[in-house]
Amino acid sequence: MAKIHILLIEDNRLLQEGIVSMLDSQSEFEVVARFEDSDAVRQLKSLALSPEVVLMDLGLARTNTLSLMALLQKELPLAKFIAMDMIPDQIDIIEFVKAGGHGFILKNAPIEDWISTIKAVARGEKVLPPSLTNSLFMQIADSISQHSDTLPTESILLTQRERDVVKLIADGLSNKEIAESLHIATFTVKSHVHNILEKLALSTRLQIAAYIRKQENE
Repeated sequence: MAKIHILLIEDNRLLQEGIVSMLDSQSEFEVVARFEDSDAVRQLKSLALSPEVVLMDLGLARTNTLSLMALLQKELPLAKFIAMDMIPDQIDIIEFVKAGGHGFILKNAPIEDWISTIKAVARGEKVLPPSLTNSLFMQIADSISQHSDTLPTESILLTQRERDVVKLIADGLSNKEIAESLHIATFTVKSHVHNILEKLALSTRLQIAAYIRKQENE
């Protein structure tokens, strides 16, 4: 079986070592080079093997990740790009997809997720970790793949029931109160809240309320 050759760009040395060790322990992968920043572009020509997959820290400290990706895309037109981060930011993810990114992986994901994501992206798929499936990122990816210049709106992302839950959250109701108002189980409300947070790339109920107030004021 042919190995998938990987270029790693991560400026945290401890994380870099850990990721290389994890990937090299898998027979189907080979990390052909690792860099901390834009030095990657200068040294690409010295590589014996061209990478099929580029793993990039989405928040490089000394280099703009997306600018670096643009340079790498010119040097490696056939490579697929996967962003890595601990907590994905909505704007960063939007820009990453617009710039031609193919996948995203959480740095604290289990090794099985790293393996499946890299393999799928190498095959040409666009991939998200299970915890972000059906999230805003996937909606954006689908939109861009259909050559649309407009991003999906909140009304498209959320189901009618989810929009009902969002309105009640904005009104300050608890999960129990929302369940009573909509005549559904509290567990079901919790599930809706979880999905809403993922779809809107938010972290807390307070952020949902703030998001809705902002939408109403625009």
